Amino acid sequence: MAAPIDLELKKAFGELQAKVIDTQQKVKLADLQIDQLNRVKKHANLTHVELTPLPESTRMYEGVGRMFILQSKDEISKQLMDKQKTADDKIKELEQKKTYLERSVKEAEDNIREMLMSRRAQ
Repeated sequence: MAAPIDLELKKAFGELQAKVIDTQQKVKLADLQIDQLNRVKKHANLTHVELTPLPESTRMYEGVGRMFILQSKDEISKQLMDKQKTADDKIKELEQKKTYLERSVKEAEDNIREMLMSRRAQ
């Protein structure tokens, strides 16, 4: 009877190891995306801060591909604020995803511990 238990535990540990590795990769990817979004947010904020003191009559251009389009100051400011808001929303989503992934790995580890304890009790 020891052989089936060992096979079951070995299978469970193999699944846990695969899940942990997969989750670690996903968490690292989420961290990289969060860092990138923080840089985008900071860049948009710094640009907005630099544009704020300029007079309304200042000619401003938006880079689109390999050309530049004349835009109003209000339009440029609105785009920068939208970019910051979008980055904030994505960061919140990624943080929630990270906590979910970490929680799911912890639950899997707890299940394996529980299985080990029940096997030892037998």
